[in-house]
Amino acid sequence: MLLLTLISGCRKDFLDAKPNSTIVNPTTLTDYQKLLDNSTALNRTGALPQMSSDEYFIVSQSDFDALDQLTYKGAYLWSKDLFGGETNIPDWNAAYKAVFYANSVLDGLEKITRNSNNQTDYDNIQGEAVFFRAYAFYDLVKSFSPVYNHATATSDLGIPLRLSSGIDVTLPRSTVQVTFEKILADLKLATTLLRDDFSSSIPNRPSKSAAYAMLARVYLYMGNYAEAGNAANECLTRYNTLIDYNKVSTLTETPFSYKTDETIFFSTQDIAYDSTTGYTNYYTNFGIDTNLIKLYSQDDLRATIFFEKNNLNNYNLKRGYVGGGYYAFTGLATDEIMLIKAECAARNNDAHTAMTILNQLLINRYKTGSFVPTAVTTASDALNQVLLERRKELVWRALRWSDLKRLNRDGANITLKRNLSGTIYALPAYSPLYVFPIPNDEILLSGIQQNIR
Repeated sequence: MLLLTLISGCRKDFLDAKPNSTIVNPTTLTDYQKLLDNSTALNRTGALPQMSSDEYFIVSQSDFDALDQLTYKGAYLWSKDLFGGETNIPDWNAAYKAVFYANSVLDGLEKITRNSNNQTDYDNIQGEAVFFRAYAFYDLVKSFSPVYNHATATSDLGIPLRLSSGIDVTLPRSTVQVTFEKILADLKLATTLLRDDFSSSIPNRPSKSAAYAMLARVYLYMGNYAEAGNAANECLTRYNTLIDYNKVSTLTETPFSYKTDETIFFSTQDIAYDSTTGYTNYYTNFGIDTNLIKLYSQDDLRATIFFEKNNLNNYNLKRGYVGGGYYAFTGLATDEIMLIKAECAARNNDAHTAMTILNQLLINRYKTGSFVPTAVTTASDALNQVLLERRKELVWRALRWSDLKRLNRDGANITLKRNLSGTIYALPAYSPLYVFPIPNDEILLSGIQQNIR
């Protein structure tokens, strides 16, 4: 019954009760594919990283005071008591809902005999399920655990690793090391099971390209730049389409579609907290960070494709790869993977390769005839240039927070600051506040250990 409650977003004819009230249970490969196609449950990531990042500012004290949830305020000011007693936090609950879906499919597959007639579909469904589980686990661990650090990962607290659909077991938190080992194992398994025929018509379904793209993202966060570069290359070998921004309208509020050519895997932010994370110029209570806006040159098309002014003369986001709605694209796309490959080349002291890849991306972002390829002489300069373009390219995709965590781990020493009515709030580079607290209702229910804040 719980399973059927959670999968209420699937097709009505698949889930409706029979006239005699007997529930239809998923039993076939077709059933399990339908479960995995419920993008409302599975293709979502948390909002807290975007709310806590340095990509925006709240305009005034009165705008801050008017926010209708304490979590908005706690995330913006990096408060120790982030939730202020609020419960049912989507960043935790929605991610474990996705894990439940994935585990339900994996448990169900064990009851189906794999044979020569169904092996392609069977393997692909299994690959999708382990991908979705890894995707949710990563979303949880990068928010609710310290950044991966090889020196401390075996003692740092990770997340509870639920590996079956049973709900009658309370699990403790695994270590960060064990958590990432499971994420990597699931993604590597997915690369062997998923089809290699990525289709832009159904980007909500994982593909082999998506599995390698996700491996690249995870390895980058871990600081394993050799493996991140290898995974990025495996992805780009299979799918490397770029959009020429000269062919994208700078006037419309929806410059992209839901099936944008650069999208490798589609996901969006949880449907929550739109008052400070939404795509719209109607919200004048917040604006894009002015220092970020200044990074774009006059001929950089991203400035007019990504942003528009509101009636206070501040900037807001236009809709990104979602093609509509109010919640940010957080999935995997070609531009991110190219930037990962370029960064890893720079960190491997290969400035030439790093800049070649970066220039391939940037020539598609500037007005035709205006782009001058960036040239550097050292790997250090190449890395700085790649990181600069990463910030400009991947804005509002919930990647900045995890970037701050990993860059500070590597010695960047970035301190964030907010100015609210003349009061300065600061988040030092190594603050424990970079790790979000486990929601209080979860602590009460399961008794798992809380993060130190």
